[in-house]
Amino acid sequence: MSVEIVSREERIFRNRTEAGRILAEHLAELAGPDALVLAIPRGGVVVGGVIAEELGCDLDVVIVRKLGAPSNPELAIGSLMEGAEKPYLNESIIRSLGVSRRYIEEETERQRKEAQRRAAAYRGDRPRAEIRDRVVIIADDGIATGATMISSIQGTKTQDPGRLIVALPVGPPENVDQIAMMVDDLVCLSTPAFFAAVGQFYEDFSQTTDEEVIKTLQRFSAARKQK
Repeated sequence: MSVEIVSREERIFRNRTEAGRILAEHLAELAGPDALVLAIPRGGVVVGGVIAEELGCDLDVVIVRKLGAPSNPELAIGSLMEGAEKPYLNESIIRSLGVSRRYIEEETERQRKEAQRRAAAYRGDRPRAEIRDRVVIIADDGIATGATMISSIQGTKTQDPGRLIVALPVGPPENVDQIAMMVDDLVCLSTPAFFAAVGQFYEDFSQTTDEEVIKTLQRFSAARKQK
């Protein structure tokens, strides 16, 4: 296992494109010719698309839906990956908030339907990329609680990748360290001690639309057909 934390200090990126280019430089020696970038929508697709383009890799999305807390939908109590039977649950947060099992079941079902909807919208009639025995790079524009990334890792592992790498521009040090223990390699550009939200480390953190995700995936699909 190799872990590369480029800096423990705060680093501000101009945008997701810049973050993707810097990550690609650090991933060049880890990614082989048959590598696959799995990007977490939506913002992660911009980062992942740049990585895939720079390294000449295939690109697909990994659909993971956050399970939001009852009183705060932005706070993740867990997450669910597309096609997974069970969600990843952050039991410590669930206990501290007193979230009921009934709510968890209902929220899981809501997010399962949304994951299916997004998968159909993003890929159209294209099948999911083959993962078995490949070098797989899971990319996002950053992590906060890490729940979405953890669910992505767990779901991807069930499909037997040859080597599993996580690529992140930024994340809290304790959560990045936790994720590093779950994969073969990790590259993170910045793990600042003070961390409120991913957006604080970008000059431009404008929302990525579904249309941008679809266009990026279509572009890579067309490039594969031309090979």
